[in-house]
Amino acid sequence: MTTFATISNSTARRAITILGAGHIGFAMALLLQQSGDYDILVADRDPARLAEVAALGISTRLVTDDASLQAAIDRRFAVLNALPFHRAVPVATLCARAGVHYFDLTEDVASTQAIRALAANAPSVLMPQCGLAPGFIGVVGNDLARRFDTLNTLSMRVGALPRYPQGALRYNLTWSTEGLINEYCNPCEAIVDGVRTTVPALEGLETFALDGVEYEAFNTSGGLGTLTETLAGKARQVDYQSIRYPGHNAILKLLLNDLRLRDRRDLLKDILETAIPTTDQDVIVVFATASGLKGGRLVQDSYSARIMGTKLAGHTLSAIQLTTAAGICTALDLVAAGRLPQCGFVGQESVALPDFLANRFGAAYATEGELVL
Repeated sequence: MTTFATISNSTARRAITILGAGHIGFAMALLLQQSGDYDILVADRDPARLAEVAALGISTRLVTDDASLQAAIDRRFAVLNALPFHRAVPVATLCARAGVHYFDLTEDVASTQAIRALAANAPSVLMPQCGLAPGFIGVVGNDLARRFDTLNTLSMRVGALPRYPQGALRYNLTWSTEGLINEYCNPCEAIVDGVRTTVPALEGLETFALDGVEYEAFNTSGGLGTLTETLAGKARQVDYQSIRYPGHNAILKLLLNDLRLRDRRDLLKDILETAIPTTDQDVIVVFATASGLKGGRLVQDSYSARIMGTKLAGHTLSAIQLTTAAGICTALDLVAAGRLPQCGFVGQESVALPDFLANRFGAAYATEGELVL
């Protein structure tokens, strides 16, 4: 059991808005409510989802148009965007105009690039990609990279997996289906032979064992965030892959390539959500490894973690809820405490791994059992 201290530099409760009352938005609201340091408003267009949040004693607002969305943003300290990826740029634009700090969870590369352009003259922080991957894995990768005098390779692997896999896919839906399809279909950023480039999704298949469990991993889009830009000219090889149980990749290639469902993403989304159940019994697997020169010697350094779900204030949070919500809440906390830049674009590389893990929310990545904030 871990107890988390409150922010020490301010006695005032910061007014923040969470956009989206789904599984992740609910987890974000719960974490922030339990900290006691934030005045929270949760906005969504779904009254049923808002009712679940309201049952926590948190203020809610029904958002049905641009005017009601603007009202939910104006005069807030920060907005945490848990809406689908295609809403990232419109919401970030409103926040930049209003001078409100902006955080999101998007894995969409194009959205992040557009938000970075918006941030050039923004008076507030625009910080996308604050979840698990992209997000925490970028913090880990950058920390590993900084340990070397000369970095040769940096490989990052992350999986959100069912603890009790069933069926041929050996997979359950644990987060946004739209985001999952994006990862499986879009080009993947990488550094290959020292050059920033893109590689195809689903390729680069590899197998490995971690703590006695066999996995496969393959290229997926968006997980690196802005790390390829940060490490351009400093590394020979940098890549990101999603972890799955063996056999998953072959079935995906059948669906996306042979049956051409990559060209019919709405149909693929319907198939996945109809055929694959969701689960709260999941596990997050994080594995990153780097090699290079340190003190004139060729060495390797690694980071690994397995994170389960938890209970907080009587509510069960799945592993993906916990890690994703903890990532964006940590980013908010660090900005609120003045530990990160106070305006413009902020990438995950700006967050030091020790600062992340020492934060009351980030500590969830190393905490077992029930959280106490």
